[in-house]
Amino acid sequence: MFKKSNLIWLLSLLIITIILGIPAANWMKREVKSDRAAHRSVLDPVIMVPGSSATQNRFDSFVKIINQETARPHSLIKVTVERNNQMQISGKLLAHDHRPFMVIAFADNADGYRPIQRQAAWMNLAVNRLEKIYGFNRFSGIGHSNGGLIWTLYLEKYFDQNRFSLDRLMTIGTPYNFNERDPKKQTNILKELIKGKKKLPRHLIVYSINGSINYTTDGLVAAESVAAGKYIFQGQVAHYTRITVTGSDTEHSDLPQNQQIIKLIKQNILETQHRSDIEQK
Repeated sequence: MFKKSNLIWLLSLLIITIILGIPAANWMKREVKSDRAAHRSVLDPVIMVPGSSATQNRFDSFVKIINQETARPHSLIKVTVERNNQMQISGKLLAHDHRPFMVIAFADNADGYRPIQRQAAWMNLAVNRLEKIYGFNRFSGIGHSNGGLIWTLYLEKYFDQNRFSLDRLMTIGTPYNFNERDPKKQTNILKELIKGKKKLPRHLIVYSINGSINYTTDGLVAAESVAAGKYIFQGQVAHYTRITVTGSDTEHSDLPQNQQIIKLIKQNILETQHRSDIEQK
């Protein structure tokens, strides 16, 4: 028979092991985070994902405008993921460019719940491939339209926080509740993103931008659908900010070239690299 004293001894040993294990686990997490911060790559790309039906050329005008307004031009590297998971990569990393633009697009760029899920998986393949080629472990993100949904799904389902660091994400005209205006009527995509939100990086800073040509829409995406992003990010990431731009070039397809948005990208994405490096020291 198993003696009662032996059972008590084993239970006591188990409790002590658990108590000692919790600080050790926390220490390991801190060490992993500290090690990752101490070895942040010099290369810190801005990865951009276009919306449905858009190609890898979607951000060409945006990059051209940015490069015309800066003394040191940014590289532009493009990836298109084929249906068979193969990738077409073009562009060149310029010398001394630590902040290149990288566009991830998809041969199957269809709209809809299921296609967007596939595109998020393809994005994961593309990020991993780019990391092997260029050797970065940190990046910022920009997503236009459904590109913002792809970004969010990628972060919740595939992003490895022990391998990569993502400090800032800007989504532009992203319909978090698809075409639904009523926040009480949650679509499948919104339900999934809300369900998986706890996997988002806690330190992430998110900017959600919407255009307005008539107070309610950018001509394609309703302001209420963009605003539904608050149910995903608010209280989950470090900071969540929603911004509405009005005036010229605020129709949905014009938003990536909108001067107000370009200014926001400069201030909140491109010009933050040095500050982020200081904060991590």
